[in-house]
Amino acid sequence: MNTPKHSADPYHDVPTAVVFDLFAEAANRLTGRLTYLSDHAGTKTDRDKWWAMVMRLRNTRHTVPADDRIQLISYISQWTRELEELESKKRG
Repeated sequence: MNTPKHSADPYHDVPTAVVFDLFAEAANRLTGRLTYLSDHAGTKTDRDKWWAMVMRLRNTRHTVPADDRIQLISYISQWTRELEELESKKRG
């Protein structure tokens, strides 16, 4: 099992298979939000922008190896931040 033991791995006691599940869930949550924004966009340009982001995320998700903890954790962090930013804009 590829399990680095350093501070950059907030899941150091979690099996890589579970980290992959967290990665997939982060991708699903962000995909759902981006799809919603695309479906409810006011203009074709905005709809296309949000949909392009959905497609980039989907393509990225499919290219990350399921056993690459470093990439999995990096994307979990990135996608969680992006979702939080989108949610804070919705409230603001």
